[in-house]
Amino acid sequence: MKFDQPYRIFSIKNREEFRRTALEIFQYQAANNHVYSLFLKNLGRDYRHITHVEEIPFLPAGLFRSQKIIAENADVEAVFESSTTTGSLPARHYVHDLGIYERSFLKAFSLFYGDPSRYMISALLPSYLERGNSSLVFMMDRIIRESNHPLSGFYKDDIPRLLASLDKIKAEGRNAILAGVSFALLDLAEKYSPDLSGIIVMETGGMKGRRKEMTREELHGILKRSFNIGTVHSEYGMTELMSQAYSAGNGIFQSPPWMKIMIRDPRDPLSVIDEEMITGGLNIIDLANVYSCSFIATDDLGRLCEDGGFEVLGRFDGSDIRGCNLMVD
Repeated sequence: MKFDQPYRIFSIKNREEFRRTALEIFQYQAANNHVYSLFLKNLGRDYRHITHVEEIPFLPAGLFRSQKIIAENADVEAVFESSTTTGSLPARHYVHDLGIYERSFLKAFSLFYGDPSRYMISALLPSYLERGNSSLVFMMDRIIRESNHPLSGFYKDDIPRLLASLDKIKAEGRNAILAGVSFALLDLAEKYSPDLSGIIVMETGGMKGRRKEMTREELHGILKRSFNIGTVHSEYGMTELMSQAYSAGNGIFQSPPWMKIMIRDPRDPLSVIDEEMITGGLNIIDLANVYSCSFIATDDLGRLCEDGGFEVLGRFDGSDIRGCNLMVD
């Protein structure tokens, strides 16, 4: 059975609409997703008696590494896999409708940055490109095509061509975004130290075992000095999610209207903390995950901020180092 009109999640306008839709999707997934249904059963929770978003149990993100999480009888249109460290299993996200993913990342990008056609968009995603099943590469490829700029593209190891393209854009006074994984941006900073003033530099996280992990603050400090820029933007996403949050350089991430962050009590994984600036586990409601699971308990540590945004502070001890996150001090 399919969820009725899944694309309506992108028309959510207020908190009440979000809560109503989240409960509706929860009921659908609890009844039609075998893994999530079994998870609830093992917790002794009857989904028919859950009537508030705060009561919804969140599925541990680690189960995406060992289970096929998708609604029953839903065809698989694509399978995205996470990056891995040596010896670890990748997370796999079985996607029923790629159109939902495309709508999600295009609408979110436009909410925070405007139409992609306003920019020349360049991407440094080495190792992700080689995998062929990266959700980040899929997203950036579509956004690059939407930019419709002749210099937009994946530059991989062709750094001289990248720098020449960015210099040309700067000379023309045009807008540009350079998006890259952390280790690739650090390599660029150390080997070339280019003047990227006027360019939006966006890190998507990820040392991929290439370098020692560092805090986001340390990373941004190095990039700002080397690139002669005042801020570094960030994208927060993961294979298990169909949606992304963005930070415009202040370390505070903002989510699109169909995505909500809740803070999990580190001493009680089934409880949430309804207070700002209290550190705990990040629980994410991503309504775009309508055919997998929209209620994910991540291994990331964070806290809510006064403006409705959130910070990502690191990871729980013992968690696999995720390709798209940085470590805490």
